[in-house]
Amino acid sequence: MFIWRLRRENPEAIDLTLDTMVMDNDEAQKRYGVQPTYKKVKGFQPLQAIWNGKIVDAVFRGGKKHSNYGNTVVNMMRDLVRVIREEYSETVTIIVRLDSGFFDEKILQACDNLGVGFICTGKMYKGVKEYVGVQLEDQWDVYSNRNQEWKYLEFGYRCDSWERFYRAIYTRLSHDGEQRLLDFARPDNVILTNIGVNPKVLANCSTQEEERRLLHTETIIESHHMRGADELPHRGLKDFGFEELPFKRFVPNSVVYYCMLISFFLFEAFKEDVLEGVLPIGSYATTVRRKALDFAAKIIGTGRQLILKVTRAVMDNLQFDILWQRSQKPVPIII
Repeated sequence: MFIWRLRRENPEAIDLTLDTMVMDNDEAQKRYGVQPTYKKVKGFQPLQAIWNGKIVDAVFRGGKKHSNYGNTVVNMMRDLVRVIREEYSETVTIIVRLDSGFFDEKILQACDNLGVGFICTGKMYKGVKEYVGVQLEDQWDVYSNRNQEWKYLEFGYRCDSWERFYRAIYTRLSHDGEQRLLDFARPDNVILTNIGVNPKVLANCSTQEEERRLLHTETIIESHHMRGADELPHRGLKDFGFEELPFKRFVPNSVVYYCMLISFFLFEAFKEDVLEGVLPIGSYATTVRRKALDFAAKIIGTGRQLILKVTRAVMDNLQFDILWQRSQKPVPIII
């Protein structure tokens, strides 16, 4: 289904996000795989790949499996890149967003070897703070994001045991709306990327303008700030389904989880294909049920026809005639 949506939307660049989602099963009876998580509850912690607000790949795991546990992340990236290259496009630009839980040389090297760009939150080590602290004020540039203003500084970043340097961008929030922040209250971040370092990442950009845009420092910072929005599908999935899984054994629970993911993907596609212009695309399942499905109607049989009668308010607010026409012509799932 991921390839189906790629072919339908035909993006020039694919932005993926890898993240884990904690499923709180703290009050459940003893179950296989229910283990302590970093959120101080017992449950499961699947690894999920997100694209355009949809969960496109996942590995169901026990709660103690942290972000880069084992080789799961590297294997997932290899499989996703292989499928995209074989089924969608051999030359499309792929960029993966990662938080600091995936700050691991083997993951960054895997991206390099696959010709995939990464934008990863780095660790704020003492050496980084010391280097940034001695830089002159005129070496910093400014990036504005709506009501926020960030100062940023570029440099090369390499841990002691690493074989190579990566491009690093140190960001510091200076203005939040009309509020100016003092030094001790500023949330600082260091962003690592191989964009501009590994020539294979942008080798097949469709235009030179697109290549320059992706290389631009402010584009990388903006993409990094999208990490917060990338986590909304976690909440959307929990609202659509449930966190506490019904079975005691791990395998049956994993089946329920994967079925829920498939259903959630189709639900997100339904919002884009049928509900566009009627409800916001970001609406959660509870809102969609309440506004688009849970309304009064009457079915009348007359003249060998079945007529669905709704109130004028439903007809106008939901643009019911448009919804009806779209529902009669569903988008075929072609793989």
